[in-house]
Amino acid sequence: MKRQILQVGEPVLRQRARPLSMEEIRSPAIQELIAVMQETMREAPGVGLAAPQIGCGLQLAVIEDRAEYLAGFSPAALAEREREPVPFHVIINPRLSVVDATPVEFFEGCLSLDGFAAIVPRARTVRVECLNERGKPQVIQARGWYARILQHEIDHLNGTLYIDRMLSRSFMTGDNLTQYWREKTMAEIYAALDLGSRRSPRA
Repeated sequence: MKRQILQVGEPVLRQRARPLSMEEIRSPAIQELIAVMQETMREAPGVGLAAPQIGCGLQLAVIEDRAEYLAGFSPAALAEREREPVPFHVIINPRLSVVDATPVEFFEGCLSLDGFAAIVPRARTVRVECLNERGKPQVIQARGWYARILQHEIDHLNGTLYIDRMLSRSFMTGDNLTQYWREKTMAEIYAALDLGSRRSPRA
């Protein structure tokens, strides 16, 4: 059964989630929670969902970037974003380290800020050490859009939202992003929004 996705302003979205024990990970309750999160994410739809977004302050997130989500983008846009499908998987108690800190900037949305988007700088390549849904250690090295998703979801587990990292001048509704900016290059967007000289202090 899917759950309601909490919106910005809920206290749990600004709190650091707690790690899960091995016993908890293997428990029926957490296995059921993972299934609920998968259904909720797909129904939204979204490419990731962290447990705090449904009111559970746990170091747990689900991720899936389905091929159908890429269908609306041109090959050039996908190449610029370094975006490919990512199969469903679970990350628990993740530890993220930056492999390539080169800042890459694209629009991001969030299921907990429904209807909005902004340009967010992220590291190009990251490494994540975590546990999977069975409690087995996993190491993920991700580049491009997958790295962006991981950084976004792990931020949620630390009480951080993309609005804390965004270029504030680029903040807009999702409808306007689709109507005016979706197929433009980042260079065109920077010129149109006059972003070159108005960078966010946190960029």
